[in-house]
Amino acid sequence: MNIRDALDSVAALHPGLIDKFGGHAMAAGLSMRQESLPAFKIAFAEQIAARADRESLTGVIYSDGALSPAELCIDTAEALRGAGPWGQGFPEPVFDGRFAVLDARIVGDKHLKLRLTLPQGSEAIDAIAFGYIDGASKGSAALAGGAALQLAYRLEVNEYRGSARVQLNCQHLALD
Repeated sequence: MNIRDALDSVAALHPGLIDKFGGHAMAAGLSMRQESLPAFKIAFAEQIAARADRESLTGVIYSDGALSPAELCIDTAEALRGAGPWGQGFPEPVFDGRFAVLDARIVGDKHLKLRLTLPQGSEAIDAIAFGYIDGASKGSAALAGGAALQLAYRLEVNEYRGSARVQLNCQHLALD
């Protein structure tokens, strides 16, 4: 879907709604008066709905499958990092699996930081769910030790304070 073309259509169908805009297929920007925002939201949503294929609006997450305990390691994460570049038409791999929660806490007011293990037991692994504000607002009590989660995640290298560790970057999580 071309975001810039969607903005162009909004501007053509609703003169004066957008003051100016620019960009390209995957990124665009615009300026408008604040009072135009409600009308813009409706007009832009109509353009996106008209241009998007049904599949992209369903919320389906495609997975490359589950990783074995042996594959949940820094070597695999580094190999994936080096296999890019990832982007439009060549998405970064997403994996899925069931995990047990060892610890859960909110960091930075809106991110969920987890320590997990595989249900059959394994070495603890870190996970982060960026922008998990909706789940975080309900508290992390439901994610107390032992809770089972189904995750869709990217396997990443987390470099922090001079050390590199494997980390699951949660794309979606659900209590199992």
